[in-house]
Amino acid sequence: MKRFDQINVIPFIDIMLVLLAIVLTTATFISQGSIEVDLPQAESAEALPQTDDKTVEIAIDTEKRLFFEGDAITQLELAVKLEGLAKETPVILRVDKLVAFQNFVSVVDLLKKNKLEKLSILTSEANEK
Repeated sequence: MKRFDQINVIPFIDIMLVLLAIVLTTATFISQGSIEVDLPQAESAEALPQTDDKTVEIAIDTEKRLFFEGDAITQLELAVKLEGLAKETPVILRVDKLVAFQNFVSVVDLLKKNKLEKLSILTSEANEK
């Protein structure tokens, strides 16, 4: 009888790679939309186009708090952060439907001042609810 002096770890590595792929795939779905925002509905809502560029997300919740990439921020701090972005940076804007229109306009105004024109405004489909 042949004696086994070593363990074959190749099947273990295969299993770990599959598990890693599953975790990375589901992690992108979990992290998106971590800030509670009830999006307005639109008949023409469509999925965001996939881009290779680094997108920036700005959100405004029901309490009119601003979030930049998930971190709470003031309007002054947002202005400073937007100044440092490249002009071709895609921006995703998530605004709660109960927020006053002036808050939305203020953020869009900051984007225009910094010539950030690749803007996507997230909405939910009208037949979703």
